Amino acid sequence: MSGTAFLMETTAAPTHPVPLHPGLPFLGNTLAFVRDPLTILHTLQRKQDRIVHLRIGGRNQYLVFQPEDSKHILQENNRNYGRSPAFEVLKIFLGNGLLTSDGDFWRRQRRLAQPAFHRQKLAALAETMIAETADWLDTLKSADLTQPVNVSQAFMDVTMRIVCKTLFGSDTSGKLDGLSHALDSLNYLANSRMLSPIRFPMSWPTPNNQRSKRAQRQVDTFIYGLIDQRRKQHEDKDDLLGMLLSAEDEETGERMSDQQLRDECVTIFSAGHETTAVSMAWTIYLLTKHPDILTRLQAESQTVLGDARIPPADAFRRLIYTLQVVQESLRLYPPAWIMSRRAREDDHIGPYTIPAGDTALVCPYLLHRDPANWPEPERFDPDRFAPGGPKDKLHSYAYLPFGGGPRLCIGNQFALMEMQILLALFVRRFDINRASGQTITPKPLITLRPNQPIQAVLSNR
Repeated sequence: MSGTAFLMETTAAPTHPVPLHPGLPFLGNTLAFVRDPLTILHTLQRKQDRIVHLRIGGRNQYLVFQPEDSKHILQENNRNYGRSPAFEVLKIFLGNGLLTSDGDFWRRQRRLAQPAFHRQKLAALAETMIAETADWLDTLKSADLTQPVNVSQAFMDVTMRIVCKTLFGSDTSGKLDGLSHALDSLNYLANSRMLSPIRFPMSWPTPNNQRSKRAQRQVDTFIYGLIDQRRKQHEDKDDLLGMLLSAEDEETGERMSDQQLRDECVTIFSAGHETTAVSMAWTIYLLTKHPDILTRLQAESQTVLGDARIPPADAFRRLIYTLQVVQESLRLYPPAWIMSRRAREDDHIGPYTIPAGDTALVCPYLLHRDPANWPEPERFDPDRFAPGGPKDKLHSYAYLPFGGGPRLCIGNQFALMEMQILLALFVRRFDINRASGQTITPKPLITLRPNQPIQAVLSNR
């Protein structure tokens, strides 16, 4: 479809109602979506070619299937789309950080936080990532490898170490276990509340609400304590907290309040810890099924990095195939598997209308597995991302592992760099084989997790 034709379609007067996917009386599509959302999404993708109307949780939701329509919602008309009601659940746990905030407040926060994630700033953090990964691998190497290793938990451990060091520097020594447990509790409770058909007010003393408040107090005590300590020290540090503390609004000269700093730190913690760990576990799972790709990956890592325990940071930029493996893993298992936006005013998708107040859905999981753009979409093939390869010829919104438009994940380069470092050093140190007796399927929670911890058989190289 030409750009001119698409423009004419999106500005034409609506003439057709959005096709409604049939559901149950009163409940609509809620039960089917809660029970097995990925199956119903695949079914809808096969039946529809542009947009479908769903009734989920008593709300009208409109799922788009085409990259150009995803771009329209996330980029071209992004000011018409705010955070959906689903983000109110996350706001309870994360606060009003970049992931959950909206409007002018979000734009101001983005301006303040953006410099901390510039490439030159991230390059300085790469050495921390490499050193923490090397220490973690030494610990893992000395463990009992006669039994399968829970790589899901192992990557949770190392990404926690990395995000603590890059966000807070050395101020977290000896304090990670309690913080990790509190954050894991908040993540579990957020998932439970998101999926629950009945949500009691947080003021009610239910067991989950009480657990949530205890975990939040623990996180707040830790983070507010660090913020207060830094403010009293009056010295600049190169970690992310130091960069956020010194960030000034170009227009007003204002800096972030303690509350804003807390909310951004918790958001960075959650995104930089859990999502990266889950993505790494999926990558290892894929490699256990494709030993030929693992062999090629190990050869590149050994050739580029050599035998140094801590290779120089600039060497990792030459790991071209390693990055392709990461990108292909994110295609098959994008952590942000679906995104929702609430329309502020009526909007048009071709001849269809998304009414004001209703929700538009963009689904990277479907976009990444659309056979019209990705031949043999279920196949794990990192060469799709080779320079000048098939990916370069696709619509830019056919691949959205970190979202798109102005709300593109601020930490996308941080995550890619971290995954590249973790993967290269991990496969250089270990051979990886499948653990028997596991049936792994995706479990779509807030992020796209495996249905059980991924195990792998490791042997020292």
